[in-house]
Amino acid sequence: MALQIRIVIPAELSDRVVALASEHAGVSEVSRVRGASIIPPGDVITLQAVRESAEGLLEKLHGLNIASVGSVTITSPELVISELLEQADNAVPGQEADAIIWDEVEKNTSEESKLTWSYLAFMIIAVQLAGIGIVTNSTIAIVGAMVVGPEFGALAGLALALVDRRWALARRAFLALAVGFPLAMVVTAVAAAFSVSMGLFDPADVLNGSNSTDFIYHPGWYSFIVAVLAGAAGMLSLIGRKSAVLVGVFISVTTVPAAGYVAVALVLGQPDRAAGSALQLLLNVSGIIVSAAAVLLIYRLGQRRRPVPSQYSAAQAKLALPRIGVRSPFRR
Repeated sequence: MALQIRIVIPAELSDRVVALASEHAGVSEVSRVRGASIIPPGDVITLQAVRESAEGLLEKLHGLNIASVGSVTITSPELVISELLEQADNAVPGQEADAIIWDEVEKNTSEESKLTWSYLAFMIIAVQLAGIGIVTNSTIAIVGAMVVGPEFGALAGLALALVDRRWALARRAFLALAVGFPLAMVVTAVAAAFSVSMGLFDPADVLNGSNSTDFIYHPGWYSFIVAVLAGAAGMLSLIGRKSAVLVGVFISVTTVPAAGYVAVALVLGQPDRAAGSALQLLLNVSGIIVSAAAVLLIYRLGQRRRPVPSQYSAAQAKLALPRIGVRSPFRR
């Protein structure tokens, strides 16, 4: 996949950025418009590069401290027809699906880790759905609660913060979890107590009936194993931008149902079940964080050990232009 990188930079740094980008393997095009930026005053440089080379290029740009004096904007064009880009792609090792851009991962997880009103609303709704599913023995409601739950973004943020030592992100993600889950559990407990007083459900049916939700307060090794697998799949989906996979992750873990069962069990006077559900919640949260962090560590180690790319850069593309001729880019 081609990435288009737009850089707004003061004029005094412009030549350095052009030289850096022109010699970076995987960059197929470099253009510059002098004085095009009014605020901040400076030049606008546009690059085209393959995704596999983007992280190394961004590290070099960060070394120039561009974010403090200008900006870097990255977009993904829907279609690029360019033989130079194909040659750059062939010269850079690795596959697009495996290429990780750390700034992108941080942005995605950071947005999902913020304690916002919408985050709290989704958390409360999810745990409420789980509570309803528990008292009505409705598997459908519990699965719906798993899908609605917004907690995975904060858990992924914690994993990234641990790997990348971004403590501000860690505090933000921890706050979202530490406030979201207890608040949702309190609201669910109040709703459960109100439902009992109104006769909306019989506590005996929950406590004595053959219940398909008993697994929630009976955690075991498989609870942790499933959480580990789900955390790895979730982080891989974030890195590979495969949002459809996240739905499977959401309905694999028992975080939201466990929180709902803690609330219901306390209202029904079942501290043992509440403790089992709390342990289930802890196992799922820890399993997701550990495996997501492990995936990030493996990716980081893999990037460090990648083979040196062929030095195909925009500067070499310029030299190759006379040899390309008029070959149709649609011909394979």
